[in-house]
Amino acid sequence: MITVLVRVTHGPEALAATLSALVPAVAAGLIGDAVILSDRQDEILAQVADAAGATLVVAQGDSWTEGAKVARRDWLLCLDDGDIPQEGWIRVLDRFVALSKPERGLARMRRQRAGVVNAFLNLFARSSIRGGDLVHRRVLMNEVRAHMPVRLSATIERDPVFG
Repeated sequence: MITVLVRVTHGPEALAATLSALVPAVAAGLIGDAVILSDRQDEILAQVADAAGATLVVAQGDSWTEGAKVARRDWLLCLDDGDIPQEGWIRVLDRFVALSKPERGLARMRRQRAGVVNAFLNLFARSSIRGGDLVHRRVLMNEVRAHMPVRLSATIERDPVFG
């Protein structure tokens, strides 16, 4: 099982879109819990988190690390609100988590972006954690150094409403 960390920047509607896309993975037994990360206290986000059975964390700065501190599982799927995993992602992540050692540390889902933007991000952001990454807690807590990310055959897209 994994914990999902969802970083909120677009508001409760984008958060709801992402959380609803995760329901099949909860039913399949892949996702065990969720942590919602916000840079400010927000009553509506608190209500959405409560309704989803998620934990809301208000974090300034490196919100992924703050989320890792309260996560219940060792493998963490980092998402931005508005991210929607595409067909087949549950099987791919389940297999990776089952077969990978913590030292492997970091896997990256493919994003459907313009070619130049994707190439730029892959070149200059290899070791930084971003939405769509599956990362071991020890990597986020700086207990082990992440190797080059494993490229997963799963795809993640942005809900077009939230860019």
